[in-house]
Amino acid sequence: MSAIWYECKVKYRKTDETGNQKVTTEPYLIDAISFTEAESRINEEMKAYISEEFKITNIKVANYAEIHPFENADRWFKSKISLLAYDEESGKERKTNMYFLVQANDVKEAYDNTVFTMKSTMGDYTIPAIAESPIMDVFPYFSGDEDELEQLEKFNALKASKPEIVSEVEDHMEFAVEEEETVS
Repeated sequence: MSAIWYECKVKYRKTDETGNQKVTTEPYLIDAISFTEAESRINEEMKAYISEEFKITNIKVANYAEIHPFENADRWFKSKISLLAYDEESGKERKTNMYFLVQANDVKEAYDNTVFTMKSTMGDYTIPAIAESPIMDVFPYFSGDEDELEQLEKFNALKASKPEIVSEVEDHMEFAVEEEETVS
């Protein structure tokens, strides 16, 4: 069964670094089968993080085709992917857009992670846009089966891992170089 992701906005009183309290609304992503289940699950998840009162202000279906957590990343990015297909009947090229939620530390890393997730794709695609998402956290559904418990632990380990600072990125791209013929 395919996952349906719901974006749930939670309003609560938050204490900042200076000790001041302010009311804030933050979006979270929940995997559920209905709006009712999404509301129930976000309430349960938030009880673990927020000790005071909170309010669910909005729940809507999110348009993410896939969610990809990555190790050593702390933010979520929305990647727009355009799949390119050739329509033989009309003779025209068609684009179909889908969105991934990818975990990364910056836009370049989000691009690299998106390319990594698309590496097994047989068709042509482009990545026309990547933007930082306001999503604070992602809560996938796991039924409690032993296999899914292992998946949950892996997902949470990836999500909670600390960013690793990479000193230099190696460029592995290869380009065909045509040698110029010299005329004498």
